[in-house]
Amino acid sequence: MTETKKLAPTFVAQSTAGPIDLVSLRGKKVVLYFYPKDNTSGCTLEGQHFTALYDQFVKNDCVVIGVSRDSLKSHQNFCSKQGFPFALISDPNEALCQAYDVMKLKKMYGREYMGVERSTFLIDRDGYLAQEWRKVKVPGHVQAVLDAVIALG
Repeated sequence: MTETKKLAPTFVAQSTAGPIDLVSLRGKKVVLYFYPKDNTSGCTLEGQHFTALYDQFVKNDCVVIGVSRDSLKSHQNFCSKQGFPFALISDPNEALCQAYDVMKLKKMYGREYMGVERSTFLIDRDGYLAQEWRKVKVPGHVQAVLDAVIALG
């Protein structure tokens, strides 16, 4: 049984580095990681891990982009506070979150709500989804993503 490759949902979105158009990134590998909220412990740690390995992603011709529903202003503050070298996309209307199916029913303190499920997508040079990680746990995750980027060649 052969698995059919699925094109990554394309988008044009506002980011801390200006508008990002996924189609214009063809020819490069792209890591698109979705996280719940700026300046929270898990999201900060994940961003720090991507920052620590950022040079290796770049060396492997890969663009790293973070996505959450926070405002651009919040993202800019988060980026400068943490020194993130990659862009963060603001998705307040959840268009990108819906396209990548990361909005999930979550529970906190017995209350249910819709929130972003921490997820990462690796998009190959031709715009196809090469790999996806759902329900991500931060420890060890970024290294696993980098390993997959390197394995793509």
